[in-house]
Amino acid sequence: MRRKAKPLFFILVAVIFIILVAVASLCTWNYFKSPVNKKDTKEITVTIPKGSSTSKIATILKENDVIKNVTFFKIYVKINNVSNFKASTYSLKKSMTLEEVIKCLVEGNSYNPNAIKLTFKEGKRVTDYIGIIVENTTNSQEKVENTFKDPAYLKELITKYWFLTDDILASDIYYPLEGYLFPDTYYFANKEVPVKTIIETMLTEMDKNLTPYKDSITKSSLSVHEILTLASILEKEGKTKDFKDISSVFHNRLAQGMKLQSCATSYYGMGLEFSDVGIATYEMMNNKNPYNTYMIPGLPVGPISMPGLQALDAAINPTETKNLFFISDNEGNTYFFETASEHSRKKDELIKNGKWKR
Repeated sequence: MRRKAKPLFFILVAVIFIILVAVASLCTWNYFKSPVNKKDTKEITVTIPKGSSTSKIATILKENDVIKNVTFFKIYVKINNVSNFKASTYSLKKSMTLEEVIKCLVEGNSYNPNAIKLTFKEGKRVTDYIGIIVENTTNSQEKVENTFKDPAYLKELITKYWFLTDDILASDIYYPLEGYLFPDTYYFANKEVPVKTIIETMLTEMDKNLTPYKDSITKSSLSVHEILTLASILEKEGKTKDFKDISSVFHNRLAQGMKLQSCATSYYGMGLEFSDVGIATYEMMNNKNPYNTYMIPGLPVGPISMPGLQALDAAINPTETKNLFFISDNEGNTYFFETASEHSRKKDELIKNGKWKR
């Protein structure tokens, strides 16, 4: 009798195991199909570009926090033989189930004709970004400017984003959020989009791009505010291909206690653009302001433009050189030197040949 009981026991265990696996699988299946957040009914503008693959669509939806898992999305649409996703701009919600999200993308029934696109470029300033917001939304100039400088709001943002610190609250900083809003193209539901929504969307994007460097920033001799400041200078001082070499020059100067002597910082301090004045004049270099690195030691009080990913990477990971000087010609070439005499000779050569960038 005991021998006959053993097979029955193992069969019972196997049945129980299969049932448990089935229940677990069902729970997992239902979990990934359920909404990301049932209570969050805020509309999220999501754009699916033409020609997007299933993987690309899944990634876009996950980045916008509309689905829970990229892999599950791909498995689900494959099992259910779902295809023909329509490229468009959609208003989706975290409270939508996976089936509802997929239905929208297949039927195209959530297209938002009132959606707006705002493009913010690298190297531009807060004042430029404010102009874009005013021009393309219903927010007034006064409303936008006041929101960008609101002390209470800035303190609230500092508690939400790890890379924002009290450094942005310094009394001599022109615009606290200068350098912190990630340049990119963004889509919003309509022209009535609140200024804070725009700001926080761009800060969230900066978070996504800066977080992979968090360990490197922690180990750096520069604070996150100083890194963003340096990156913003790189955006104004040279071409993308030269960012890391220019960064090396500035890192070396900082290490040796030399003034940076960046023309771009003196322009910013006086509210000017390089295209307006060319090479910094004697008056500009001697203008006393918290941004003019001809006058002050080290980095300026804060960023002077909005840096993109390549400038951020260069500020954190400069080329290893001993260079302390650089100069550019009017053909887009940049030359680097270890000594002032080398720099001076090259400058004389460029002037003689009519190639000095003025």
